[in-house]
Amino acid sequence: MIEQMNMAEKDIIILGIESSCDDTSAAVIKNGVLLSNVTASQAVHEAYGGVVPELASRAHQQNIVPVVDQALKKAGVTKEDLSAVAFTRGPGLMGSLLVGVSFAKGFARSLGIPMIEVNHLQGHVLAHFIKQNEDDNHQPEYPFLCLLVSGGNSQIILVKAYNDMEVLGQTIDDAAGEAIDKCSKVMGLGYPGGPIIDKLARMGNPEAFKFAKPNIPGYDYSFSGLKTSFLYSLRDWLKEDPDFIEHHKEDLAASLENTIVEILMKKLRLAAKDLKIKQVAVAGGVSANNGLRNAFHQYAKKYGWTIFIPPFGYTTDNAAMIAITGYYKFMDNDFCTIDLPAYSRVTLK
Repeated sequence: MIEQMNMAEKDIIILGIESSCDDTSAAVIKNGVLLSNVTASQAVHEAYGGVVPELASRAHQQNIVPVVDQALKKAGVTKEDLSAVAFTRGPGLMGSLLVGVSFAKGFARSLGIPMIEVNHLQGHVLAHFIKQNEDDNHQPEYPFLCLLVSGGNSQIILVKAYNDMEVLGQTIDDAAGEAIDKCSKVMGLGYPGGPIIDKLARMGNPEAFKFAKPNIPGYDYSFSGLKTSFLYSLRDWLKEDPDFIEHHKEDLAASLENTIVEILMKKLRLAAKDLKIKQVAVAGGVSANNGLRNAFHQYAKKYGWTIFIPPFGYTTDNAAMIAITGYYKFMDNDFCTIDLPAYSRVTLK
């Protein structure tokens, strides 16, 4: 049996491990304050226009030990100082998850400390609670709304507590980030498409082109129609001018980004209005997009929102968000057993 420590007498030091997709990451948090956050990315997937699961899992196997070692060294702690190991249990790519889950189990068992399983999506939301120092108090107050947007998810979440989240609306088909990546691929711009579209959009006219917007009831999203509209429009324009993309890539990027941001913000504004909530956050990989960040500032000014936008380092997959979630679960003695398997598909509970 793992002895319960007196938390008032001992620092709570959590090692977080994230391996849900193609980034191997480890972070150390002490009493809620981030000490280190180390990530090894995998450039091998760029040549294939997307993440190749088998290649991702092999890279995780190579990266997991040195990444954890560097996280501990940068944090200035030893493995014996750790209170618990938090790890992403899912959702994600099963092969990638198994590397992180298996390592976390073996590492925690060897040290005789608790294991804490973390929902990857919950981690993204709680990235807003990572403290840079002890005086960092810029965190949302419950309840708040969080727009979670990434390559695999587009959700509006009502966050009532760190462990009480309700998905109010979500995409019924493609996610926002997925739509951006696919449109970028159609334009021949490369992968991942998000940063490329973002950079080009800064130089283009967001009103240059119009694309279809979905008419979905409630707070749910749909991006498949937009993707189809973009593809068909591009096909027609290329018939008239084979070099259309090269001549208009900045305006195409800006118009695509503008359309996606308008779709996202319209539903978020509706939810905030209906629930009378002024605390609004954004999380996930697409939250790094400058157009979306600017829209948040505009809506905050127009509707009196108090907004929370994560630092760029916490937008993509990272272990700091896993560690902070693990910290809160540790405070509640919410540990897991060694027999829990990874899972590839699930939404927030």
